[in-house]
Amino acid sequence: MSWDITGLGAVASIGDDPRAVYDALCAGRSGLTDLHAFDGDKYRAKQAYEIDDRGPDGADRPLRATRWLETAVEQALTDAGLDTAADDVPVLVGTTLREQRSAELWWRDGAPLTVRDLHFGSALRDRFGTARSHTFANACAATLYTLGMATDMIELGLADTVVVAGTDSITESAFGTLDRVQNETPRALRPFDRARAGMLMGEGSVAVVVQRKGVARRGVHAVVRGVSMNCDAVHPTAPDPTTISWAIRDAHRRAGLKADEIDLVMLHGSGTQLNDSAEATAVSAVFEGAGAGPLLTAIKSMTGHTLGGSGLLSLVTAAFALRHGVVPPVRGLTDPIDEAAGLRLVRDRAATARLSTAQVNAFGFGGINAVAVLEKGDRP
Repeated sequence: MSWDITGLGAVASIGDDPRAVYDALCAGRSGLTDLHAFDGDKYRAKQAYEIDDRGPDGADRPLRATRWLETAVEQALTDAGLDTAADDVPVLVGTTLREQRSAELWWRDGAPLTVRDLHFGSALRDRFGTARSHTFANACAATLYTLGMATDMIELGLADTVVVAGTDSITESAFGTLDRVQNETPRALRPFDRARAGMLMGEGSVAVVVQRKGVARRGVHAVVRGVSMNCDAVHPTAPDPTTISWAIRDAHRRAGLKADEIDLVMLHGSGTQLNDSAEATAVSAVFEGAGAGPLLTAIKSMTGHTLGGSGLLSLVTAAFALRHGVVPPVRGLTDPIDEAAGLRLVRDRAATARLSTAQVNAFGFGGINAVAVLEKGDRP
C-alpha cells in the first residue's frame, strides 16, 4: 500500500514557506538567534531558534502556534490544488505543547485567552470550515504518528484526503525545565558531534496533504510507502537502540524495501548525549552490510528542535531532496561521535546524489518512536 503527498506547507525560523526552508537548509543557514521570547537573564542558555514575528515592540503574543498552523495548512491545501474551504477534509495535528505559551501569557500578563482558543480545531473550523480535526500529543514523534493515522484513515475508507500538520511555539516553562535538567549549556544544536551539549528549542509549523492514489490534481511530491510506530516505555528520557532498530526495520518491511534500497535518512538528531548515541547505534545496526549505505542528515542543526512538528518538517525536506537530488548538511558537525563512524553523514556543505527513497526518523520521550519511508514523486 502507498499514499500520495500532494501538498506541502511550512513555517520555521529559517523560512516562511517550504521551498524557502529547504533552500536555507541546503545553504547551511541557521535560524539560531539570541533569546527574545522571555527574559534570558533567568537561564543559562541564551539562544533559541525563534520565528521573528513579534512586531516592532518585540513583545510576545498569544496564539502564535495557531497562526502558523493556519498558514502551513493553507499553503499545503493550495499547493495540492484544493479549495481552502475544505470542510470535508480531516486535519490531524501533532504537537508537544499545544498553546501552552498562550496560557503562560494569560497567567503572567492577563493576555486575552479563552478555553476555545486552546483547541486548534476552533481556529481550523473558523479558517477552513474543518468539520473533523484531532490533536495528538505524542511528544517529538507526534507528526509521524499522525501521518500513520492519516494513512489508516484513507485505507479504512474514512477519507480520500487528509491534512497532517504539526505546530509548536517555545514556552518558558519548557525552556526553563530543559535549561535546568541538561548537564551542559548548549550554544547551538550540534547533532552527532562530540562537542554537542544538548538540545535547543525551535519554533514552527508544517503541513502536508495526504491523498489516496489516483486523486492528485497537481502531481505528487512524494509517496508514503510505509509508517512504523512503537512505544517501548523503557525509560522516560533514555532511548533504546534495540527498539529504534525494530521501528526502522518494520518501516522498511511495510515499504517493501531492504536496507540497501534506502538512499537517504533524515535523522532525528536532537543533539542530546543519549539520543544521538542511541540513534546512531540503531541506524548503524540496520544498515550494516547494506553496501555504501544511505546519505544521512539532521536538520535540527539549523531549525532547532521544533518538537511535535519536527518529524514532518524532516519529511518535507526529504520530499524536496528526492525531487532535486540535493541533501542539506548537518551544520556544526566537525567531529562525529564513535557510534556514527561508519555512517555517510553529510557535512560541511549540501551533497548532490541520485535519490529515489528516503527514511524519516522521529523519536520522543518515553520511547515513542516513529519512522516513515518515502519514494520520489512525479512533480517536475
